[in-house]
Amino acid sequence: MDFFEDILINDALNQKFAFIKLKVHDHVMTLTLDRPKKKNALHPHMVQEIAFAMQFAKQTSDVRAIVIDASGEVFCAGADLKAFMGMVGEFDSSIPEAKGEVLIGELFNKVHKPIITKVEGTVLAGGFFFLAGANYVVCNEGNTLGLPEVKRGLFPFQVMAALLEIMPKRIVVDWCIRGYNLDVADAKRFGLVTHIVSPDTIDEVIQEILEEIKANSPTAIRLGLEALDTISEQASKHKYLMEMLQKTVGSKDGQEGLLAFRQKRKPVWTGE
Repeated sequence: MDFFEDILINDALNQKFAFIKLKVHDHVMTLTLDRPKKKNALHPHMVQEIAFAMQFAKQTSDVRAIVIDASGEVFCAGADLKAFMGMVGEFDSSIPEAKGEVLIGELFNKVHKPIITKVEGTVLAGGFFFLAGANYVVCNEGNTLGLPEVKRGLFPFQVMAALLEIMPKRIVVDWCIRGYNLDVADAKRFGLVTHIVSPDTIDEVIQEILEEIKANSPTAIRLGLEALDTISEQASKHKYLMEMLQKTVGSKDGQEGLLAFRQKRKPVWTGE
């Protein structure tokens, strides 16, 4: 992981972020998705900022664990499709573009430090990268977990690959094809969620996990996660799936699905 110059990484906590918040306390880095008015939808530069934070965590020995959470009622609604199609708008960030291509589907596996994702709201589409890439997913009971891409003429290619590393193949494929909401209890049964909690106990449960992590050897954990990353290398897979997503977005059905979603009507599919 070498997206940004060390001079920036070493001063990470003094950088200006447009889409995330970053803090370090007691050997834990907390990364907060901070775009609540847009349901924390992933803007292209937001992905750059997340990559910056992950590189900082990897290179900083004081960071022994990572917590990912989100501002607002929606944890993450997936990709900001307008922004990824070029309508990025204005934003104020000191983080430059990464030196190489950032594939969020493989990003979290490269940090080699334990990641806990704290889910207090709805997760849709690309938001599942934050769950699939974590070692622990602590989720409020009753949360909505959905893959609606096919209803918009798209398909969750990279998300599918990430979920297949965790969940049974038939469950993942069915979920992608039918685009329904998955019950949190089923998500735990299939391995996507590790802990189901009530809102008033979520912080306590996460703190218990963190204390156990911090009591163990950070070197042993880092080398173990590095080994896991090496034996499950899939960079070329995610690059191919990104290309397939772009092909789908550019299809007639893809364009119709996006237009129908914006116009709040049922899409008319042509199969093209």
